[in-house]
Amino acid sequence: MGTELISNLLEIYTAEDPMAFAHPDGDPWADFREVMRVEWKVDFTYKHVLGKYSKFFIELANHKFLTTECPNCGKVWGIPRPLCSDCMTITKWKELPGTGTMVSYSISNFVPAFMKVETPYVLAMVKMDGADTLFTHQLRNYGDIENIKMNMPVKVAYATEPVVHPMLLMHFEPA
Repeated sequence: MGTELISNLLEIYTAEDPMAFAHPDGDPWADFREVMRVEWKVDFTYKHVLGKYSKFFIELANHKFLTTECPNCGKVWGIPRPLCSDCMTITKWKELPGTGTMVSYSISNFVPAFMKVETPYVLAMVKMDGADTLFTHQLRNYGDIENIKMNMPVKVAYATEPVVHPMLLMHFEPA
C-alpha cells in the first residue's frame, strides 16, 4: 500500500530550485523538493454583515433603488457611500428612479465558474438619473450582443427568484 490510498492525489513531482543561480554549491533545500499535490475541496459557510450598506440591499429587495447624497456639498453618489469622499460629511439616503444611461461596458465570454452566470457577461457602467457618479453592474435581457450601444438608456430590473447574494437582487436591462 502507498500513495494509491490518497483519493485526491493529483501528482507527485520534484520541484526545481527557483533560485539555482544563488546556490552554486548545490540546492540547500534539495531534500524538500519532492512535492505531493492534492485537490482539496473546501466547503464552508461565511457570515458577513453588510454594515452601513445594508439599507441599499434591504430596499433592493423592496424594488427601490437607493443611493446616498451629501447634505453638505450636494453630491449624489451612484454607488452609495456612508461618507462623502469629496467633503468627508456623513451622507443621507436618497431614492433614485432606477433609470440611467450606459456610458461604458465590457463583454466577457469567460468568467470564473464560481460566478454561475451566463456568458457573454456584460458589465455596464451606468450614469444613474439623479446621480453624479457611475454605478457598475450586469446588463441582461439585451437580446443580440449587437443591440448593446454606448449611451443606451437602461433601467434597474429587480430579481423575481431567490438569489444567493443581495447584489443579485438587481441588474440593468435596456429601457
